Amino acid sequence: MSVAETVNLSDLSYLFAEEFHISTKKADEILDIIISQLSDQLEKKQRIEIRGFGCFEVRTRAPRKARNPKTGETVQTNINHSIHFKPGKTLKELVNGTKN
Repeated sequence: MSVAETVNLSDLSYLFAEEFHISTKKADEILDIIISQLSDQLEKKQRIEIRGFGCFEVRTRAPRKARNPKTGETVQTNINHSIHFKPGKTLKELVNGTKN
C-alpha cells in the first residue's frame, strides 16, 4: 500500500475479516459496534485511551469575542467542542520507522 493511498471502512472490514477468518458481514458488524461505542463515549465527553495506539478526548473552547475579517465587526462565538487525538508512543514509533 502506498503512502498516498486511503484506507476506508470497507477496506478495514475486509482486512479484519481476513485476519480473523470471519465473513465480511460479521467484520462489518464488529467494526460498527466499535465505532458506535467510541462515538458514544466521545459524545459523553469521555476520554478514550487505547494503549499503544493513542488517546481521543473532547476539548472545549470557551465562547470568545472575535472579528469578522470582512467587516471588522466584533462578534461573539459560541462554545465549541472538538475531538483531539494524541498518538501513543508505539504508534509514533511505527509511523516514524523507529520501532525496533
